[in-house]
Amino acid sequence: MRAGTEGTGPEGERDPEAGEKPDSAVVRDALGVGIAVGLSGFAFGVTSAGGGLSLLQTCALSLLVFTGASQFALVGALAAGGNPLTAAAGAFFLGVRNTFYGLRLSQLLALPRAVRPFAAQWVIDETTAVTLAQPTRRAARIGFTVTGLSLYLLWNLTTLLGALGAKAIGDTDAWGLDAAGPAVFLALLAPMLTTITERAVAALAVLLGLGLLPVLPAGVPVLAAALAAPITLYVAGRRHGGTRNDTQETQEEDR
Repeated sequence: MRAGTEGTGPEGERDPEAGEKPDSAVVRDALGVGIAVGLSGFAFGVTSAGGGLSLLQTCALSLLVFTGASQFALVGALAAGGNPLTAAAGAFFLGVRNTFYGLRLSQLLALPRAVRPFAAQWVIDETTAVTLAQPTRRAARIGFTVTGLSLYLLWNLTTLLGALGAKAIGDTDAWGLDAAGPAVFLALLAPMLTTITERAVAALAVLLGLGLLPVLPAGVPVLAAALAAPITLYVAGRRHGGTRNDTQETQEEDR
C-alpha cells in the first residue's frame, strides 16, 4: 500500500479544504470492509482447528496476532508438519508490513500517546486502506476506528464459530477451506498492485513459493518468497541504470 499525497499538508495532516465527507458515509464504508473481511475468520477457525490447533490456541491467535495472512501462514505450515519456529518466522515476516503501515498512519491519525499501543493492534491492511481513503483527519480517525472495531469483533467471533464447527464439517481439505486464507489475502493484495514493479514482485514471490514448496520444509518457501522484492528491485535498478547510460551516450554522440 502506497500512501497518497493528495489532500495532505506538509506534515502529513489532511487538508481541510480537500473536501468534507459525511461521517455516515465514512461509517458505512468502514462497516462494509469490516463485515466483509471479518466473516472470513470462520474459514481461519475451521482451518486452524482442522490443522490440529486447540480451540484456545485458535482463538488466542485471532485475539493477539490479528493479521489474517500471518495467521493462515502459521497454521498452514504447522498443519503441513513444518517446524514451529520456521512457521512462526514466516508468519512474522508477513506481518512486518504492518509496521510500515503504522509509520504512515501515525502521521495521519495523530492519536494521543496513551491510545497508540491499543490502536497498534488494529493496524492491518483493511484499516490502512480505509484510513488512507479519507479526505480529512476526522474522517480518517472514524474510518480507522470503525473498521478496526467491527473487524476485530467479527473476526474473533467467526474464528470461535469456525473452530467449534470444525468437527461437524469434518475434513477441511475436502471442503476446500484450506484455500480460503490465500484467496482472501490475494483479493486484498490485488488492488494494491498498481505498477509493473509491484506486479513483478508479486509474480516472482508466487513462483518462488510454489516452486520451492515440493523441495523445502513447510514454512521455508514463504521465507524464500520474501527474496522476490530485493531481486526485482535489483533487476529494475540495473535496467533503469542501463537505460540512463545509453541515453547519456546517445546525447554525447549527438554533440
